[in-house]
Amino acid sequence: QVQLVESGGGLVQAGGSLRLSCAVSGGTFSRYTMGWFRQGPGKEREFVGYSARDSGVTWDADSVRGRFTISRDNAKNTVYLQMNSLKPEDTAVYYCAATTNYGTDNENWYEFWGQGTQVTVSS
Repeated sequence: QVQLVESGGGLVQAGGSLRLSCAVSGGTFSRYTMGWFRQGPGKEREFVGYSARDSGVTWDADSVRGRFTISRDNAKNTVYLQMNSLKPEDTAVYYCAATTNYGTDNENWYEFWGQGTQVTVSS
């Protein structure tokens, strides 16, 4: 049973930073592409970025590129989302997800999901 647990969410002022963590248990972490998604109030869930399995190559959505950075520590079975220069429109529940597929921004390909962590950015 693969389990994902996010942490690090909270309230931050615009322009500030947060780092989210997602700890994975129950699987071979390096063989998972780890994705980050978010769902803002009244919005559909959207792709934020991923760290591909095996290679660790990352890819970010246009809306966050240059501000958010994804990294992973295979020794700790953890993936991170460093969020800088936060904007009020980044307010959302952030989810991490895992797939055995190679890098994809399609949420339907992700087999395992965390419970989400709330990020609120005040103006």
